[in-house]
Amino acid sequence: MNKYFLTVYDKSGEKLLDETIQAKDDHEAKAIGEERLKEKEFSERTHRLTTPAGALLLFHR
Repeated sequence: MNKYFLTVYDKSGEKLLDETIQAKDDHEAKAIGEERLKEKEFSERTHRLTTPAGALLLFHR
């Protein structure tokens, strides 16, 4: 399992969510990240999902 990092920000720059996701690959991590954003109603907030190396898998501004 790999670790991925899901972060959501308020317009002021305050972190609203900072979670680590465990997934077997980038595709699964992206699906889990999208589901978490939907569950917490953060889909339209500024967010990013990154790999440990810093690659962006999801980004919304």
